[in-house]
Amino acid sequence: MYFHKKYVGKMEKDRKIYRRLVVVICLAASLVPFMGSSLNLALPHINKELNLTALTSSWLQTTYLLSTAIFQIPAARVADILGRKKIFLAGILLFCLSSLFSVFSTSGEMLLFHRFIMGVGSAMTFSTSMAILVAKTPEAKRGKALGINTAAVYFSLASAPIIGGALTQHLGWKSIFITSAIISLITFIGGLLYIKDEWKTEGKSAFDYLGSLLYAIGLSTLIYGFSNLPNTSGFLLALLGSIVLFYFAQYEKRQANPVFNITLFLRNRVFRMSLLSALINYSSTYAISFMLSIYLQYVRGLSPQNAGLILVAQPIIMTFVTIKAGSLSDRRSPTLLATLGMFIVSIGLVCLSFLNETISFTYIIGVLLFLGFGFGLFSSPNTNIIMGSVTQADYSGASASIGTMRLTGQAFSMGLATMAFSLTIGNHTFESVDKNLLILATRITFIVSTILCLIGVYTSSIRKKQHIKL
Repeated sequence: MYFHKKYVGKMEKDRKIYRRLVVVICLAASLVPFMGSSLNLALPHINKELNLTALTSSWLQTTYLLSTAIFQIPAARVADILGRKKIFLAGILLFCLSSLFSVFSTSGEMLLFHRFIMGVGSAMTFSTSMAILVAKTPEAKRGKALGINTAAVYFSLASAPIIGGALTQHLGWKSIFITSAIISLITFIGGLLYIKDEWKTEGKSAFDYLGSLLYAIGLSTLIYGFSNLPNTSGFLLALLGSIVLFYFAQYEKRQANPVFNITLFLRNRVFRMSLLSALINYSSTYAISFMLSIYLQYVRGLSPQNAGLILVAQPIIMTFVTIKAGSLSDRRSPTLLATLGMFIVSIGLVCLSFLNETISFTYIIGVLLFLGFGFGLFSSPNTNIIMGSVTQADYSGASASIGTMRLTGQAFSMGLATMAFSLTIGNHTFESVDKNLLILATRITFIVSTILCLIGVYTSSIRKKQHIKL
């Protein structure tokens, strides 16, 4: 009886620690969407105070996304050598400090620099957070745990427009960075208390510095080139980046300790196609909030707070759908759920391409709810497929790969928005251009995004049949 009580007591203690660990991981996951959505609503105020052009303004998001994408894969490799907990906590601390330093930015260049450093911190955090969560969760409950984690992201997206809009309107844009720093500090303390293991999966093996450099150069050149399309320099840079990334893949296949296990990507079809689907999904959807924020404030004349009340529709429905979809993917076909979600998103993007200066706000809210349902249906099942297709030794790499596809896709999406603005208004401020040109840029972005999303429907549907549970 004594030993039974002791065993039950230990089980209950472990469950409490696990629940608190999940809260810590969810807080970490909420940081990026909160900052991103809040910053979209604060852009008019930042643009005015720091005198930023439309193109520079879009780079506030792209710079962050680019640095996060560049450093996620190397950070995952370092975590395998030094320990996931160390890298997770270091990343949260760096995110906290860079958020705090952003408050003191007096120019666009300073803010861009701090956003780049913030991206490095995010890379360290998000290359390890999902790996930590999956390692501590029984396989039968993995989909549910990932659904809760994804729901935290969407809850953050849902609350960010309201909180960020109110903060910007009443306390100024710098209050957003102060709030981010506070949440980061709470997460850091929680990580110290409730993450108990390090999960080192490698010994003192050599770090692949050349591979990391090739990856950084190739990816940054590709994304920067894409954002400069349709200029000739944009095509050349995108081509150069693609060549460097191809050489990176060939180089990694020959390394004993590669920064990225390229063999896993090439041989595991489920892993490969699921990552490609995630890349396409984020490439076609991330700019929605940014473009609608510009449309609602500059074309329709709404305040940041009122614009936020409209934009909150999408992440609210995403929060509820993704929890159910995550649990459902443990029992039903995650491929079917993800593919259906991607198809719904493509229909929503078609609807957004009809925006004009007089379309009703009810229409916009309805489309955002529809998009939220589709995205929630896609996200956690797709993540469940990816993490379930690899062994525990590859959790860090898989987690980092998901993050890299997400951030690369988001950077491409912002590059698409930047390209649309470059084609329509050039290097002018939003206030100085005709509203019809802003609407045209919005339509171009959503039409191209629709085409991308339809390609994603195909890539999501062609996984191996044994991963479809009918």
